Amino acid sequence: MKFGLRELIFLVVLVAVPAASLFYVFRPHNERIQEQIQEIERKDAELVQLEKVLAKAPDLGLAIEDGLELISMVEGKLPTEQNVDEILDQIWRVTVGNGLTVKSVKTDKVADEGLYRELPLAMVVEGNFDGFYRFLLELENLPRITRIHEMTLERLQQRGADQGPAGQMKAEFTLSIYFQPRSGLDLSAEQG
Repeated sequence: MKFGLRELIFLVVLVAVPAASLFYVFRPHNERIQEQIQEIERKDAELVQLEKVLAKAPDLGLAIEDGLELISMVEGKLPTEQNVDEILDQIWRVTVGNGLTVKSVKTDKVADEGLYRELPLAMVVEGNFDGFYRFLLELENLPRITRIHEMTLERLQQRGADQGPAGQMKAEFTLSIYFQPRSGLDLSAEQG
C-alpha cells in the first residue's frame, strides 16, 4: 500500500471528525445532562421538604376551616360603624359604675386597617384604684374587642382630711375600639 498525500488527508479527516464531535457535540450534551441531573436532585429535595410539611399538617383543609371559624368569631366581636356609639355608651357606664370620674376624652383619627378600623380614645379618669381595677376587669369582659395602651397611673396626693379616702389615683390611657367599616367583612365571597 502506498501512503501518499491523499491517504494522509483522509487519515487527518478520519481523526478530526471524532475529535471535533467530542468537543462540539458530546461535551455540551454531557454538560446539559449534568445540569438536568442537578435540577432533578434540587426538585427531589423540594419534594422531600414538601412531604415533611404535609406530614405535619395532615388535613390542611380542616386547618383552613378552623381559621375561617376563628375569623368569623373575631368578626362577630367587631361592631359595625353604626354601633360604635353603643360601645362608647357601654364604656361610659362601666366607668361611672365603678366610681370613676372621667376628666377628659379625646378621639384621635380613625385608623383604617383594611378589614377593620381602629378608633383611639385618649382618656383621663380619676378615682379609687379598686374602682379602676374593676373598670379594667369589666372592660375586658365586654363582648367587643378593645385595647388599652400607653397607660400611666399616678397616685393623687392627699392634702388633708377633707380630700377623701386614701387610694385615689389618676389614669391616663388610650383605649382603642375596633369596628367594621360600613361595607363590613364578607369572607364568604373571598372563599369562592
